[in-house]
Amino acid sequence: MSRYVLAIDQGTTSTRAIIFDHAGTIVSVGQKEHEQIFPRAGWVEHDPAEISENTRHVVGQALAKADLNTGDLAAAGITNQRETTVVWDRHTGQPVYNAIVWQDTRTQSIVEDLGALGGGAERYKAKVGLPLATYFSGPKIRWILDNVDGAREKAERGDLLFGNTDTWTLWNLTGGVNGGVHATDVTNASRTMLMDLDTLSWDPGIAAEMGIPLSMLPEIRSSSEEYGIATGVLNGVPIAGILGDQQAATFGQVCYEVGTAKNTYGTGNFMLLNTGEEKVASKNGLLTTVCYKIGDAQPVYALEGSIAITGALVQWLRDNLGIISSAAEIETLAGRVEDNGGAYFVPAFSGLFAPYWRADARGALVGLTRYVSREHLARAVLEATAFQTREVLDAMNADSGVALTELKVDGGMVANELLMQFQADLLDVPVVRPKVAETTALGAAYAAGLAVGYWSGLDDLRANWAEDKRWVPALDAAERERIYRNWKKAVTKSFDWVDGDVD
Repeated sequence: MSRYVLAIDQGTTSTRAIIFDHAGTIVSVGQKEHEQIFPRAGWVEHDPAEISENTRHVVGQALAKADLNTGDLAAAGITNQRETTVVWDRHTGQPVYNAIVWQDTRTQSIVEDLGALGGGAERYKAKVGLPLATYFSGPKIRWILDNVDGAREKAERGDLLFGNTDTWTLWNLTGGVNGGVHATDVTNASRTMLMDLDTLSWDPGIAAEMGIPLSMLPEIRSSSEEYGIATGVLNGVPIAGILGDQQAATFGQVCYEVGTAKNTYGTGNFMLLNTGEEKVASKNGLLTTVCYKIGDAQPVYALEGSIAITGALVQWLRDNLGIISSAAEIETLAGRVEDNGGAYFVPAFSGLFAPYWRADARGALVGLTRYVSREHLARAVLEATAFQTREVLDAMNADSGVALTELKVDGGMVANELLMQFQADLLDVPVVRPKVAETTALGAAYAAGLAVGYWSGLDDLRANWAEDKRWVPALDAAERERIYRNWKKAVTKSFDWVDGDVD
């Protein structure tokens, strides 16, 4: 039997390839960042060709670092930034436009026009589990068809294909114009606003209303099955698992029982609560989404709280303001002060996602006095992540009716111990980090390995999970609620900003 499984983690800021062994331990990593393109305020794009080239590069890098070849791999899985939309020509393989990233807000007028047909933001929610919002793929496809010369005509002729970056990666790895597999999994499909959560199929009525030809859409498959055999850098390796990044992290954190939850700290933050085979409609600003589907088994659903800007705020502090020279520096800087000095940072750079869904919100820094220093600002930036997570957890507790007793965490920011302690203090529950923090890639590897028999079942995966560190709440309850009230007040200051004007 081949000794390893490879996962491709196509993220918002970089693409990585990680090789895992049977114990779920990392063997080697290849990583390369890609350009963040900001054509104008509110627009965020990536170059799909750059992502595809980087994917090939990092796979080769990971194999070379471990002195392995493709014969050592039992399978490969893909996980990806969800909702980021690529439209390309099926005959040439060329994208007709840059990938429109999940954070992008240019589709607000499309969203408003669809809502005006009746039902507002809730128009499709009963079917797809999502509010009408710029976040999701459907309106992004519509924008490309409406704004790229000749795109709609090509799409109507059947010449264009759509995919989130999982589908783009799969299609290119399996041959591209020479027979590439055009497919996605249920988790990614559930983020387009085009898939019926009950039937797990594209909804023709919604697609027609959005002006999207069904011929563009990939085949919807389970999260764990053989999609096709790779060519090129992974020649001969079965691509056998696909999960959107947050569902992959949930799977990698072995949240397989109803009521288990994880929170991923990345570019944004995403908390998922397993609700089993029941899809729970949120009354508190959360999303109903597919958590995973293993082969022919029934789908498992989740409630999700999506936060647009967390780790990206640290990047902004580094790249736009130059207050820190590296992301790791923020913990040292913030640790020099006991609190935020009264300053609260609401990072609504792309509006506010859960639980508000306010596209009109913009970033706000409130509570400034002459006392506030760069150290206080650094702390306020970190605390913004924890405050937003508290809002999502409150909504999740209300929707599920069950208060979480601990929170499993993963992602790049969980290395920040000051943030993790503050998070435990603010939630008043223990925060638990696993030994393998790369749970997004691990989840994709698990899905692929299950499909080819590398792991025999979920019990194998549960046995791999191990705790690395636990943070226990230590903040006085009155102080916890005082600073949370101040945060809630600060959030209201971010509302109603449109094109720089405040009502």
